[in-house]
Amino acid sequence: MADEHRFIRDGMQRSQIDEFFAEELGRAGYGGMEVAKTPMGTQIVLKAEKPGMVIGKGGENIRKVTSALEEKFDLDDPQIDVQEVDEPDLNARIVADRLANALERGWYFRKAGHTTVERIIDAGALGAEIVLAGKVTGARSRVEKFNAGYIKHNGEPAEEIVDTGQGVAVMKLGTIGVTVKIIPPGAELPDDFRVHDDMDPAEIVPDAVEANEGVEELLEGEPIEADVDEPDVDGADAEEPDLEVPEDVIEEEVIEEVDDAPEEFEDVEVPGDDEVEAELEDLEEDVEAEAEELLAEMDDEDGGDA
Repeated sequence: MADEHRFIRDGMQRSQIDEFFAEELGRAGYGGMEVAKTPMGTQIVLKAEKPGMVIGKGGENIRKVTSALEEKFDLDDPQIDVQEVDEPDLNARIVADRLANALERGWYFRKAGHTTVERIIDAGALGAEIVLAGKVTGARSRVEKFNAGYIKHNGEPAEEIVDTGQGVAVMKLGTIGVTVKIIPPGAELPDDFRVHDDMDPAEIVPDAVEANEGVEELLEGEPIEADVDEPDVDGADAEEPDLEVPEDVIEEEVIEEVDDAPEEFEDVEVPGDDEVEAELEDLEEDVEAEAEELLAEMDDEDGGDA
């Protein structure tokens, strides 16, 4: 048989055994199971709120369950170990069954959901979420959620840390699915961090402290001067060139550039300051004359209108 087929077969068998225990041990507070196949047979660990009801008087009930497992699921010498659940309010499977029973007895879904979440948080859980899906109050199905604290929905923490349980409440209008998720107290999440106030950093991360001290010594030390060899010219050290230019050389160059004007501009006469002032005076006189003429015309028009 291929590995894929074997995995599918084992998964289906595990689910069927879980459903069988949920039906047979529902009144005893069934809280889940763990199955492990060993050379001596199949080891099954049951978690229950009331182990006495699972075992029965004189072990009668547990013997019936063992024989039923051999007949229905063809298990080789099943060995059942019953363990008591220390805190039922932190077991998602037990909480889901309790909530489903409360809904069947007529509890209002909001009151039942909030009360259940409060009990889970009071028991010490880091976070809890309850999802009710189905015909909660009317003919149309909907989803109601109740949550508190911190909860993980995906990734490895959601599979390894979060405890998930499901139950079904059979109502007159239809069935209601109950899903409960709980993060138990003391769970170490990958995004958790703690601040150590009274602790020496060298005790926690000694290598990092030593590396940090080495960096501080380098920063506090004197700067290191790099040895740069100056180039030699004819066996002697090269002198720095003198970049200063005499002022008389600059003036001569500027004068030469001005004198070397193009020939086409040689005949152009540049007016002097006296000529410019005379032209400005003529312009002012013309402007004043035009202004006086405009005023005279305006006075004539006003006299004619009057």
